[in-house]
Amino acid sequence: MKALIPYKKKNAKSRLSPALTLEERESFVELMLRDVVSSLQEAGVKEIDILTTPDNGVPKDINVNVVLNEHDLNEAINEYLSHEKEPIFIIMADLPLVRAEHVKDICSRPEDVVIVPGKGGGTNVIFIKDPSNYHVKYYGSSFLNHCNIAKDRGCSVYIYDSFLLSTDIDEPHDLVEIMLHGHGRSKEYVLDRFDMETGKTRAKISSSNA
Repeated sequence: MKALIPYKKKNAKSRLSPALTLEERESFVELMLRDVVSSLQEAGVKEIDILTTPDNGVPKDINVNVVLNEHDLNEAINEYLSHEKEPIFIIMADLPLVRAEHVKDICSRPEDVVIVPGKGGGTNVIFIKDPSNYHVKYYGSSFLNHCNIAKDRGCSVYIYDSFLLSTDIDEPHDLVEIMLHGHGRSKEYVLDRFDMETGKTRAKISSSNA
């Protein structure tokens, strides 16, 4: 089994701009990537490919393979899948709450395809046992897209329900979830950078400590 992580660092996470500058966002996405890679390695994944473009540098000290492709997300992943014959675990780089146990649970499922839905109809993880019989279609309601693709291809599907894996970090209020449930470098960064306010409403980040 191999893992594939699509990764974008340049001008990343614009919706976090109310809380983080461009430079801080680019540093932060790298920390989230490191946490995702760490959880995959802890789960026993031996081969990890990071799919990116030449202008999105992957840190050289991370023990991964870098796959360069300048096409858009769907075309790049589908081109990758067309050359693969073993099961592929596709996970987004903005899921720092992932744990090794999640990876092991998903990969132990007997179904042909395991899908982890994200917020707002997105797809955060897809585990595909036969890449030659599947393709991806992100953007829009990609969760429904991926369910329908599996149905059209005659694949059995399991929807993996996980709060931690459904929490992709896109907006300032998502940073609270890292403070509460995170681990690794991204949590250290957020705890150092922000305080958390609690009260009668939901917890939220406060102004920067800097």
